[in-house]
Amino acid sequence: MPTFEGAPHEARQMAESFGEDAERYDRTRPAYPDAMVERIVAACPGPEVLDVGCGTGIEARQFRSAGCRVLGVEPDPRMAAFARGSGIEVEVATFEAWDPAGRTFDAVVAGTAWHWVDPVAGAVKAAEVLRPGGRLAAFWHVFEPPPALAGALAEVYRRVIPGFPPQESGPPKTALDGYRPLLARAADGIREAGAFGEPEEWRFAWQRFYTRDEWLDQLPTSGILTRLPPDTLSEMLAEVGAAIDAIGGGFTMAYVTVVVTAARL
Repeated sequence: MPTFEGAPHEARQMAESFGEDAERYDRTRPAYPDAMVERIVAACPGPEVLDVGCGTGIEARQFRSAGCRVLGVEPDPRMAAFARGSGIEVEVATFEAWDPAGRTFDAVVAGTAWHWVDPVAGAVKAAEVLRPGGRLAAFWHVFEPPPALAGALAEVYRRVIPGFPPQESGPPKTALDGYRPLLARAADGIREAGAFGEPEEWRFAWQRFYTRDEWLDQLPTSGILTRLPPDTLSEMLAEVGAAIDAIGGGFTMAYVTVVVTAARL
């Protein structure tokens, strides 16, 4: 179960490690709920969307399909190249250093990426490029495996990666508890920018069934696992696979996609 302590936006090596296998990332990472995309689009004054940390273009393609014109900003040129291959226009830069060149937008969105942006500087930059009434919307998938698997997975992580996740304050009671520091940091940054209405939190619950092989295919794209030595990663995949086999070879993952959002005053 993820935990988000400290300042994730300062961990640049991890932030820019996902492009090592951009094709796998795009193929295995889940898309966002259509209802979420529709609600964000409906809450914006127009169709011009800036996608911060667009990665391989997963959410950019969804907003494009919803009728938006999307520009991506992505610090990793490998991820940017993949997104361009699907027709998304992308400029390579961190959001904090990106030059908008006078352009403005109706929405600034970030899919599983805003924690890699300084929460205050990012919100200030978003306010600068948003038209009045435009919307900042940062969103994440919060996922929780079934109880029959969760304990076994936590034990695998503790055994294979000693000290991860950090447990100084005890494990989070739920997956959403684990994300709470990240969500609070995003909302506080928006407040501190002083240019938005009060941040709101929108939630969209859904489920997905994974076979053993499907979950193991996605796992190497996840956070700290992108930085593991090959032998350690192989050990992790073998043990996670055995844990999934022990409950029948597949499981249903419960997801809640959480949006932290506010309108430009």
